[in-house]
Amino acid sequence: MDALQTSGRLVARAASRGISIAVAESLTGGLVAETLVRTPGASAVLRLGVVAYATEMKHQVLRVPADLLAERGPVDPAVAIWMARGVRQLAALDRGACTIGVATTGVAGPGSQDDHPPGEFHVGIEMLTVHGPVSLAASHLVRGDRETVRRLALEAALARLDAALARPDLVMHSESTS
Repeated sequence: MDALQTSGRLVARAASRGISIAVAESLTGGLVAETLVRTPGASAVLRLGVVAYATEMKHQVLRVPADLLAERGPVDPAVAIWMARGVRQLAALDRGACTIGVATTGVAGPGSQDDHPPGEFHVGIEMLTVHGPVSLAASHLVRGDRETVRRLALEAALARLDAALARPDLVMHSESTS
């Protein structure tokens, strides 16, 4: 199934359950949010999209701890989780809640970055459940040019959203974002 079909299914599922989503992207540079936005009805679920390409923006905007960035660098599963947490919290400013934050960070290539090879990427997710926040990360190492890596990261982020939406314990908040 292609990304637009997956996005359509995700948006419909989230809207039917009153689930809100926020996206933080580095490696994908807005591709995840753009794919969701291309889906009719996305305004019912997508609260916020942030492209934090520079490491300092991950800290200043998304509140990824500076010590974590200094110790591990921006290409790390814990950084992806913090990015997801930060965007979920930012998206909750006006109404006090956002259900799911998803984030991508990694190296699209062609060269390595801080000893991380091209094709390494991490997808973080934080979900607000009836039991409190739940955070997960998935790490990937793929082969391909920049666009292939970005497309595979998009697909991985949509897959994480799909898995999150399968949870019966998500908190519902969504109202129209338009």
